[in-house]
Amino acid sequence: MTTTDRNNLTQDSKSIRSNKFKVLSTPNLSLGKRRGKEEIEVVQFGDLPQELHRLGEGKHYLIRTFGCQMNEHDSEVMAGILENMGYTATEQEEDADVILFNTCAIRENAEDKVFGHLGRMKTLKRERPHLIVGVAGCMSQEESVVNTIMQKYQHIDLILGTHNIHRLPYLLQEALYSKEMVVEVWSKEGDIVENLPKVRQDGLKAWVNIMYGCDKFCTYCIVPYTRGKERSRHPEDVIAEVRELARLGYQEVTLLGQNVNAYGKDFSHIQYGFGDLMDEIRKIGIPRVRFTTSYPSDFDQHLIDVLAKKGNLMEHIHLPVQSGSNAMLKLMARKYTRETYLDLVHRIKEAIPDVSLTTDIIVGFPGETDEMFEETLSLVKEVEYDSAFTFIYSPREGTPAAKMQDDISEEVKKERLQHLLDVQNEISRRKNEALRDQVLEVLVEGESKTNPDVLAGRTRTNKLVHFKGDTSSIGQFVYVRITDPLTWTLNGEQVFTE
Repeated sequence: MTTTDRNNLTQDSKSIRSNKFKVLSTPNLSLGKRRGKEEIEVVQFGDLPQELHRLGEGKHYLIRTFGCQMNEHDSEVMAGILENMGYTATEQEEDADVILFNTCAIRENAEDKVFGHLGRMKTLKRERPHLIVGVAGCMSQEESVVNTIMQKYQHIDLILGTHNIHRLPYLLQEALYSKEMVVEVWSKEGDIVENLPKVRQDGLKAWVNIMYGCDKFCTYCIVPYTRGKERSRHPEDVIAEVRELARLGYQEVTLLGQNVNAYGKDFSHIQYGFGDLMDEIRKIGIPRVRFTTSYPSDFDQHLIDVLAKKGNLMEHIHLPVQSGSNAMLKLMARKYTRETYLDLVHRIKEAIPDVSLTTDIIVGFPGETDEMFEETLSLVKEVEYDSAFTFIYSPREGTPAAKMQDDISEEVKKERLQHLLDVQNEISRRKNEALRDQVLEVLVEGESKTNPDVLAGRTRTNKLVHFKGDTSSIGQFVYVRITDPLTWTLNGEQVFTE
């Protein structure tokens, strides 16, 4: 693997040996917060040594993924690396020789779920002493989480973070041979590693990471600490990956980044932004292209103009607002106002009249008054989102908001959430009702999760559609007439054309 010495151990690394731990480096939120001007190099993931290629022969792995699309993409990479080492996938814990938990730190309940799974692993480890259990992802980047695992979950064998996934073969080998808990979590991001192997699940839809990290530092969010500073992949590498996916017959790609609109802002050698990248990908023969997630103040007019060309660029935009109150947005350190957000929405709708807008909203943030919440409701009514992901605020240790006085009762938070859901559900139902009797293009993704006789797929605007059809349609584009619009889904009947 062609990585420099600083890729192997960061400056804050320390090697500590005891009877139970081999700690190469542990997370430091203060260090993770720092944004330096270090130049990010692009390195290639090379061939593994022969002994690592054979390490997994005759063995099985299982990856449990929690959280966002970025974590799903990271799990695809870890699966690719493990299969490079000879491991074969399994869905049964009792058959696995390696179990990895790829974790999410965005909300407390996500972490609680993971700790529940880790506790359960103790019994499985007792029954199968050779089993290696590892923790990866954003939870691993938190100091408190790593300390908790080392103190209370000493049956765990391996902890690695978001910046050193490419080191998995070496860390796994160390965990196998040393019989100690191996901990390597880099507080500072390393270089961009290209040519990482991936195991994509269905051959139909693919995630393509275009950048890493986030520099926004919203007061409630742990992501800038766990994912590092914003750094973009070179456009030629992204475009080559999308072209290869098109050649392999993929029908849809989703471009990923914590803040895709910031793509290219870290380039010093060229002026090239997200709109430029989308304009080039628009010319590639892949039927559908999506992206997530957008940050409102970085969503420029050039990108709007490119998206308005449509073609394989889908008319669905996820545009998190979090709150409709300027005072609340300021407390959250969101770098836009209600007015600038609404102006952006107006310009998007003007350029793309049939656009579907979705969003994220937090209720119960410290200091949120009834009046501030009402401002959020009025914004939701004005924008008329197709759907919204709504959350009660969850404090994250190490973020500024965690030190704010949480002066809102749980009862009030739940009441506000329900009120918001009632408003949004009425809008969603009304917008879906407008689709009654329309014939929509649907990419068929598979059988319905609740009825094997019904197929499920997505429209261009990312609405979920259920209809009766033959399984030979899976992976294909079909046309469906909407007969029964519901609040969250659409039911219809397939339309056959000659």
